[in-house]
Amino acid sequence: MPVQKKTTSHQISVEISKEIEGGVYANQVIIIHSHKEFILDFGFSLPTGKMRIQSRIITTPQDAKAILLALKENIEKYERQFGPLPSPPKTPPTLQSQQIH
Repeated sequence: MPVQKKTTSHQISVEISKEIEGGVYANQVIIIHSHKEFILDFGFSLPTGKMRIQSRIITTPQDAKAILLALKENIEKYERQFGPLPSPPKTPPTLQSQQIH
Protein backbone atom coordinates (compact mmCIF):
# COMPACT_ATOMS: atom_id res chain seq x y z
CA MET A 1 0.00 0.00 0.00
CA PRO A 2 1.54 3.36 -1.03
CA VAL A 3 2.24 5.91 1.68
CA GLN A 4 0.67 9.30 1.15
CA LYS A 5 2.30 12.42 2.46
CA LYS A 6 0.43 15.55 3.37
CA THR A 7 2.02 18.68 2.03
CA THR A 8 1.21 22.20 2.98
CA SER A 9 1.90 25.10 0.68
CA HIS A 10 3.04 28.37 2.18
CA GLN A 11 2.84 31.36 -0.09
CA ILE A 12 4.77 34.51 0.70
CA SER A 13 4.10 37.88 -0.84
CA VAL A 14 7.47 39.36 -1.79
CA GLU A 15 8.21 43.05 -2.14
CA ILE A 16 11.48 44.52 -3.36
CA SER A 17 12.60 48.13 -3.32
CA LYS A 18 13.84 49.90 -6.46
CA GLU A 19 17.33 50.15 -4.89
CA ILE A 20 17.60 46.39 -4.32
CA GLU A 21 15.78 45.26 -7.47
CA GLY A 22 18.78 45.75 -9.79
CA GLY A 23 21.03 43.61 -7.62
CA VAL A 24 24.80 43.81 -7.35
CA TYR A 25 27.43 41.65 -9.01
CA ALA A 26 29.65 39.50 -6.78
CA ASN A 27 32.29 36.96 -7.78
CA GLN A 28 33.74 36.27 -4.33
CA VAL A 29 32.38 35.52 -0.87
CA ILE A 30 33.99 35.58 2.56
CA ILE A 31 32.15 33.51 5.16
CA ILE A 32 32.66 34.11 8.86
CA HIS A 33 30.75 32.30 11.61
CA SER A 34 30.26 32.09 15.34
CA HIS A 35 27.99 29.76 17.27
CA LYS A 36 25.13 32.28 16.83
CA GLU A 37 25.45 33.60 13.28
CA PHE A 38 26.95 33.34 9.82
CA ILE A 39 28.20 36.47 8.07
CA LEU A 40 28.48 36.32 4.28
CA ASP A 41 30.38 39.20 2.68
CA PHE A 42 29.79 39.16 -1.08
CA GLY A 43 32.37 41.07 -3.04
CA PHE A 44 33.82 41.94 -6.40
CA SER A 45 37.48 41.17 -7.15
CA LEU A 46 39.19 44.20 -8.63
CA PRO A 47 42.13 44.02 -11.08
CA THR A 48 44.30 45.55 -8.32
CA GLY A 49 44.04 42.31 -6.33
CA LYS A 50 41.66 43.89 -3.82
CA MET A 51 38.08 42.87 -3.15
CA ARG A 52 35.29 45.42 -2.75
CA ILE A 53 32.46 44.18 -0.50
CA GLN A 54 29.16 44.69 -2.31
CA SER A 55 26.76 43.22 0.24
CA ARG A 56 26.77 41.68 3.72
CA ILE A 57 24.23 39.07 4.82
CA ILE A 58 23.97 38.06 8.48
CA THR A 59 21.91 34.98 9.26
CA THR A 60 21.44 32.16 11.77
CA PRO A 61 23.28 28.84 11.38
CA GLN A 62 19.95 27.12 10.68
CA ASP A 63 19.07 29.59 7.94
CA ALA A 64 22.60 29.33 6.50
CA LYS A 65 22.06 25.57 6.17
CA ALA A 66 18.67 26.15 4.52
CA ILE A 67 20.38 28.51 2.03
CA LEU A 68 23.03 25.84 1.35
CA LEU A 69 20.36 23.22 0.61
CA ALA A 70 18.38 25.63 -1.60
CA LEU A 71 21.55 26.49 -3.57
CA LYS A 72 22.36 22.78 -3.96
CA GLU A 73 18.86 22.07 -5.27
CA ASN A 74 18.98 24.99 -7.70
CA ILE A 75 22.45 24.09 -8.99
CA GLU A 76 21.21 20.55 -9.65
CA LYS A 77 18.22 21.95 -11.59
CA TYR A 78 20.54 24.28 -13.53
CA GLU A 79 22.88 21.43 -14.47
CA ARG A 80 19.98 19.23 -15.61
CA GLN A 81 18.86 22.03 -17.91
CA PHE A 82 22.21 23.45 -19.12
CA GLY A 83 24.79 20.74 -18.42
CA PRO A 84 27.38 20.28 -15.70
CA LEU A 85 29.31 23.21 -14.31
CA PRO A 86 33.09 22.93 -14.00
CA SER A 87 34.49 22.74 -10.48
CA PRO A 88 35.63 26.16 -9.24
CA PRO A 89 39.32 26.84 -8.67
CA LYS A 90 40.58 26.70 -5.10
CA THR A 91 39.82 29.87 -3.15
CA PRO A 92 42.91 31.89 -2.20
CA PRO A 93 43.75 31.50 1.53
CA THR A 94 42.80 35.13 2.23
CA LEU A 95 39.20 34.45 1.16
CA GLN A 96 38.59 31.19 3.02
CA SER A 97 35.96 30.85 5.74
CA GLN A 98 36.83 32.08 9.19
CA GLN A 99 35.39 31.53 12.64
CA ILE A 100 34.76 34.43 14.99
CA HIS A 101 34.15 34.18 18.71
